[in-house]
Amino acid sequence: MTRAGLVVVSLLLLELRYGAVAAPICHHGNGSCQVPSLTDLFDRVNLQSSRIHHISNDLRSQFEQHVPPHKNGIWRWKCHTHDIVTPQDKEDAQTLARERLMEVVLRLLAAWEDPLWQLHRALSQNQDRNQVSSVKALEMADMVQELRGGVTRMAERMKLLGALSNTVGFASPGRLLSPSSSSFYQQGQQHNDLLLCFNRDANKVQSYLRMLKCSTLPEQEC
Repeated sequence: MTRAGLVVVSLLLLELRYGAVAAPICHHGNGSCQVPSLTDLFDRVNLQSSRIHHISNDLRSQFEQHVPPHKNGIWRWKCHTHDIVTPQDKEDAQTLARERLMEVVLRLLAAWEDPLWQLHRALSQNQDRNQVSSVKALEMADMVQELRGGVTRMAERMKLLGALSNTVGFASPGRLLSPSSSSFYQQGQQHNDLLLCFNRDANKVQSYLRMLKCSTLPEQEC
């Protein structure tokens, strides 16, 4: 099989592996589907990231009506993702290689899957809490998992196109967190603190994905 043929087969296999964020574009009526372009994948993950950030802000606002935020804000050491080294600011992020920035995005997303499921379970068992909050927490957990699959799919596509080296790893959530980290929010930290931490990391993911699009597809408007 030629190299071009291998690339096409690889792309089709990747489409079957991940969820809706990376699903093929199908045209109703003629039954044909086409592999989404890298631009399409970037647009999808950025849209999904924006939705997650919006829901996170909404849910955090609901909690702050009952539990005021800390006077001095949330400190980095209070979040279970404190050991994931992230850029200090936008300028620092722009100096990082795409491989490093992509790895940070994947690590942050993987680190939040379990805590968000914990939040959903806790809220669903709390009779005093509006069940709308539980539903939103479940929605966030599902969307984060889907986004991680979409970003992983996009990174694999970038590798095939030579826009990303093979040094980016895709460790599972369980391998990224120590037992003490995975149970961090089970040890008494308030839901409001968890949401503050998630909102902070969701904002980072959103910013990093936009930067990756701009550096990978300079012809796009950024």
